[in-house]
Amino acid sequence: MRRWGARLAQAAAAALLCLASLPSAAVPPGVAAALKAAGVPPSAAGLYVADASGRVLLEHNAATALNPASTMKLVTTAAALELLGPAATWRTEAHLLGRLSNGRLDGDLLLRGGGDPRLTLENLWLLLRDLRARGLRDIAGDLVIDRGAFAVADVDPAAFDGELTRPYNQGPDALLLNFRAVRLTFIPDAGARTVHILAEPPLPELGIANELVLGDGPCDAWPERAEADLVTMTLRFRGSFALACGERVRHYSLLPPLDYARALFDHLWRGVGGSFSGRARLGATPPGSQPFAVFESPTLLEVVRDTNKNSNNVMARQLYLSLSARNGAPATPEQSRAAVDAWLAARGLAMPEMVLENGAGLSRQERLSARGLGRLLAAFWNSPLGPELAASLPLAGLDGTLRRRFAGSPAAGRAHLKTGLLDQVRALAGYVHGEGGRTLVVVILINHANAASAAPAQEALVEWALSQANAVPRGPRVP
Repeated sequence: MRRWGARLAQAAAAALLCLASLPSAAVPPGVAAALKAAGVPPSAAGLYVADASGRVLLEHNAATALNPASTMKLVTTAAALELLGPAATWRTEAHLLGRLSNGRLDGDLLLRGGGDPRLTLENLWLLLRDLRARGLRDIAGDLVIDRGAFAVADVDPAAFDGELTRPYNQGPDALLLNFRAVRLTFIPDAGARTVHILAEPPLPELGIANELVLGDGPCDAWPERAEADLVTMTLRFRGSFALACGERVRHYSLLPPLDYARALFDHLWRGVGGSFSGRARLGATPPGSQPFAVFESPTLLEVVRDTNKNSNNVMARQLYLSLSARNGAPATPEQSRAAVDAWLAARGLAMPEMVLENGAGLSRQERLSARGLGRLLAAFWNSPLGPELAASLPLAGLDGTLRRRFAGSPAAGRAHLKTGLLDQVRALAGYVHGEGGRTLVVVILINHANAASAAPAQEALVEWALSQANAVPRGPRVP
């Protein structure tokens, strides 16, 4: 890795020399026309296109710090791949705080979180199955939650955009169970003239008030937004659900962290043949305690793929904190920011304009320049881990957050791109692959009240970059 760092620093220096020697190109006509049609002035967009050797083809407003939305995940996931390693995993430990005899634990069961970004329903079930296989059946005490690996305050899920019930607004947690989410499947029943709602997991603590009416019109929209009752912990659905919509699936989050942990644990534990009647509470792992069972997460490489393909904000926040969850000290956002800054500086890619808050892009404070992000992507492409980062990005027109974009475009299947979308922010960044094997880095960040209408401008830039990649022979990389 030290050798790679030296090579990356050399490549970055060479890229800067190339950048300094080239004038900024004009915004391509197709991009300019699309921006104008969307009502977005060119001054509200930052554009950067370069090849992997550092030769800049296009810069426009590229040094301006703009809100990158979810393209900030590229910084977080690239840092995680190198600082933690693609094979890194997270441990979730189960400790017995009492005597186990004949299947009965006379004491508490403690779950110690290690920051696993993907401790899903299925993975937690595997851990509980392991506990049963090791002889634990009845728990006389409480469920104790050790979240000490992360030193963060609880996040108000409604604080960012008022969407209290959306799982993407959940904050990081060293023991984040199933994203604190419940999957609801909406099933229209023509024979019974009703709409069924199935919950997974079915938690009695979460109420579902189904007041949907089955309609016969077209499926222009359906009432997916729930009214949240925080007193009774109930999700209420009203309105007309068109039969033409077919089955629909959405995820919701409402229960507070400890309430959700207890409800989910109780449901799964009883499902594997155990008994439990205690409460859930916070606590610390006693010094010297040895785990009774351990669940090891999927590798970081798999987590990075899920994070970028589906733009998972909660997983990105977990990854960001994991950058500083080393040497036994609790992780903090400030320490993770310092780790990212040091990593970039060591590789000649310092971004003094960058503002990091949570590493996920779900922020009004985070800032990045198109040039800074483009230089990072170009340098990373030449690293041993470059293919891993590229493969984690949605493929234009085929999967992830791009599966419904670039249909019929020459760029379909020829671009790995990370999307970003917030109110008044639209971003796209990644790699475009020419037919001859030449790869270009493309970044477009748009901050404007009309940004939501600017997707055609992004697609026009990607198609322009593809035309450049196809037209110019592939040049030598910087040694």
